[in-house]
Amino acid sequence: MKKQIFYLAALLLVVSGTVAQTKWNVDKLHSNVKFSVTHMIVSEVEGSFRVFDGSLVASKADLSDAQINFSVDVASVNTGNEMREGHLKSDDFFNAEKFPQMTFVSKSMKPLGGNKYALTGDLTIRDVTKTITFDVTYGGQIKVGNGAKAGFKAKATIDRLEYGLKWAKAVEAGGLAVGKDVEITVLVELDKQ
Repeated sequence: MKKQIFYLAALLLVVSGTVAQTKWNVDKLHSNVKFSVTHMIVSEVEGSFRVFDGSLVASKADLSDAQINFSVDVASVNTGNEMREGHLKSDDFFNAEKFPQMTFVSKSMKPLGGNKYALTGDLTIRDVTKTITFDVTYGGQIKVGNGAKAGFKAKATIDRLEYGLKWAKAVEAGGLAVGKDVEITVLVELDKQ
């Protein structure tokens, strides 16, 4: 009898833990993935990706247990210049044919107070995976119709050379024509499922 009560209690814990989880999906019409990088030492070039997807699953109100998965179709890169986009899709940078997606899988979402978080996870570009941390600002939640929306802004800087984005033409003044540090900004609006 004790054994049956134990199994029943364990089952209830598992079921209640599952029910308490909330899943949020990216609203692709109201989100974007952008980047900027130094060009010719003196200026910056910006770009974005048109095709991406992601989700957040959490059971705690402070989102400290959030599990985040995000993917980007690198062939959807947009810089306003077809020739530059073609170069970015080539093996000098993303090699979009061989490595069509870059992905992010979270490891932790640490509340820092207020609406700030440190989001740490594995970023994979090409065949290289490295752990990075995004600085996240949580915009909050709002009820809409029968559902809800939430908003986040996440920023991080990566060294593109560490991910095999290897094109490194130097300029006469010294330094690289395209800087090694790339600032990533992800603005997401999520729909509660």
